[in-house]
Amino acid sequence: MKVSELMSDSTVSVTPEESAGLASRLLSRHNIGSLPVCDEDGHVHGVITDRDIVTRCVAVGDDPEHTPVGQLMTRGVISVNPDEDVERAAELMGRGQVRRLPVTENGKLVGVISLGDIARTSSCHMEAAQALEEISGNIQSR
Repeated sequence: MKVSELMSDSTVSVTPEESAGLASRLLSRHNIGSLPVCDEDGHVHGVITDRDIVTRCVAVGDDPEHTPVGQLMTRGVISVNPDEDVERAAELMGRGQVRRLPVTENGKLVGVISLGDIARTSSCHMEAAQALEEISGNIQSR
Protein backbone atom coordinates (compact mmCIF):
# COMPACT_ATOMS: atom_id res chain seq x y z
CA MET A 1 0.00 0.00 0.00
CA LYS A 2 1.28 3.48 -0.87
CA VAL A 3 1.58 6.43 1.53
CA SER A 4 -0.71 8.46 -0.77
CA GLU A 5 -3.55 6.01 -0.02
CA LEU A 6 -3.45 6.68 3.74
CA MET A 7 -2.09 10.20 4.17
CA SER A 8 -4.18 13.20 5.08
CA ASP A 9 -3.88 15.84 2.40
CA SER A 10 -5.70 18.50 4.41
CA THR A 11 -2.73 19.72 6.42
CA VAL A 12 -2.23 22.65 8.74
CA SER A 13 1.20 24.30 8.79
CA VAL A 14 2.94 27.46 10.01
CA THR A 15 5.79 29.55 8.68
CA PRO A 16 9.04 30.05 10.63
CA GLU A 17 8.09 33.70 11.24
CA GLU A 18 4.75 32.96 12.89
CA SER A 19 4.52 32.95 16.68
CA ALA A 20 4.67 29.96 18.97
CA GLY A 21 1.39 31.28 20.42
CA LEU A 22 -0.32 30.89 17.04
CA ALA A 23 1.21 27.43 16.61
CA SER A 24 -0.06 26.35 20.04
CA ARG A 25 -3.58 27.56 19.23
CA LEU A 26 -3.54 25.64 15.93
CA LEU A 27 -2.31 22.51 17.69
CA SER A 28 -5.14 22.81 20.20
CA ARG A 29 -7.84 23.70 17.66
CA HIS A 30 -6.97 20.75 15.41
CA ASN A 31 -6.21 18.36 18.30
CA ILE A 32 -2.77 17.47 16.92
CA GLY A 33 0.68 17.28 18.45
CA SER A 34 2.84 18.68 15.67
CA LEU A 35 2.79 21.09 12.75
CA PRO A 36 5.02 21.18 9.69
CA VAL A 37 6.90 24.46 9.38
CA CYS A 38 6.91 25.57 5.74
CA ASP A 39 8.00 28.61 3.77
CA GLU A 40 5.52 30.48 1.59
CA ASP A 41 6.22 28.06 -1.29
CA GLY A 42 5.32 25.02 0.83
CA HIS A 43 8.86 23.71 1.33
CA VAL A 44 9.23 21.97 4.69
CA HIS A 45 11.93 23.48 6.95
CA GLY A 46 11.03 21.84 10.23
CA VAL A 47 8.36 20.62 12.60
CA ILE A 48 7.04 22.29 15.76
CA THR A 49 5.45 20.21 18.51
CA ASP A 50 3.52 21.09 21.62
CA ARG A 51 6.53 19.79 23.57
CA ASP A 52 8.91 22.10 21.65
CA ILE A 53 6.79 25.10 22.64
CA VAL A 54 6.69 24.10 26.30
CA THR A 55 10.33 23.09 26.74
CA ARG A 56 12.02 25.63 24.43
CA CYS A 57 9.80 28.65 25.07
CA VAL A 58 7.46 28.55 28.07
CA ALA A 59 9.85 26.68 30.40
CA VAL A 60 12.64 29.20 29.80
CA GLY A 61 10.32 32.16 30.39
CA ASP A 62 9.93 33.39 26.81
CA ASP A 63 6.64 34.84 25.60
CA PRO A 64 5.01 32.50 23.02
CA GLU A 65 3.28 35.46 21.36
CA HIS A 66 6.65 37.06 20.59
CA THR A 67 8.75 33.97 19.89
CA PRO A 68 8.94 32.85 16.26
CA VAL A 69 8.37 29.20 15.48
CA GLY A 70 11.68 29.19 13.58
CA GLN A 71 13.57 29.56 16.87
CA LEU A 72 11.84 26.55 18.43
CA MET A 73 11.23 24.09 15.60
CA THR A 74 13.03 20.83 15.10
CA ARG A 75 15.11 20.93 11.95
CA GLY A 76 16.31 18.02 9.83
CA VAL A 77 12.82 16.63 9.48
CA ILE A 78 12.27 13.10 8.24
CA SER A 79 9.72 13.02 5.44
CA VAL A 80 8.33 10.47 3.05
CA ASN A 81 7.24 10.60 -0.59
CA PRO A 82 3.57 9.81 -1.38
CA ASP A 83 4.66 7.02 -3.77
CA GLU A 84 6.64 5.14 -1.11
CA ASP A 85 5.26 2.06 0.59
CA VAL A 86 3.54 2.45 3.96
CA GLU A 87 6.06 -0.02 5.37
CA ARG A 88 8.82 2.51 4.59
CA ALA A 89 6.89 5.25 6.39
CA ALA A 90 6.49 3.01 9.45
CA GLU A 91 10.19 2.18 9.36
CA LEU A 92 11.10 5.90 9.23
CA MET A 93 8.73 6.65 12.13
CA GLY A 94 10.32 3.95 14.23
CA ARG A 95 13.86 5.00 13.42
CA GLY A 96 13.11 8.69 14.00
CA GLN A 97 10.89 7.99 17.02
CA VAL A 98 8.05 10.11 15.63
CA ARG A 99 4.36 9.42 15.23
CA ARG A 100 3.77 11.66 12.20
CA LEU A 101 5.68 12.26 8.99
CA PRO A 102 5.30 15.10 6.53
CA VAL A 103 4.63 13.76 3.04
CA THR A 104 6.59 15.75 0.48
CA GLU A 105 7.12 15.93 -3.26
CA ASN A 106 10.18 17.86 -4.37
CA GLY A 107 10.50 19.22 -0.82
CA LYS A 108 6.95 20.62 -0.79
CA LEU A 109 4.35 19.51 1.73
CA VAL A 110 1.50 17.51 0.17
CA GLY A 111 0.20 15.73 3.26
CA VAL A 112 0.91 14.07 6.58
CA ILE A 113 0.81 10.39 7.52
CA SER A 114 0.47 9.29 11.12
CA LEU A 115 1.06 6.06 12.97
CA GLY A 116 -2.70 6.04 13.60
CA ASP A 117 -3.35 6.17 9.84
CA ILE A 118 -1.17 3.11 9.41
CA ALA A 119 -2.65 1.27 12.39
CA ARG A 120 -6.22 1.70 11.10
CA THR A 121 -5.38 -0.35 8.01
CA SER A 122 -5.69 -4.05 8.75
CA SER A 123 -2.93 -4.98 6.33
CA CYS A 124 -0.48 -2.69 8.14
CA HIS A 125 -0.99 -3.63 11.81
CA MET A 126 2.42 -5.29 12.08
CA GLU A 127 4.24 -2.25 10.64
CA ALA A 128 2.42 0.07 13.02
CA ALA A 129 3.10 -2.17 16.01
CA GLN A 130 6.78 -2.40 15.16
CA ALA A 131 7.06 1.37 14.69
CA LEU A 132 5.31 2.01 18.01
CA GLU A 133 7.65 -0.42 19.74
CA GLU A 134 10.66 1.44 18.33
CA ILE A 135 9.19 4.86 19.20
CA SER A 136 8.45 3.76 22.76
CA GLY A 137 11.62 1.74 23.18
CA ASN A 138 13.49 4.46 25.05
CA ILE A 139 10.74 5.01 27.63
CA GLN A 140 11.70 3.64 31.02
CA SER A 141 9.33 2.66 33.83
CA ARG A 142 9.74 4.33 37.20
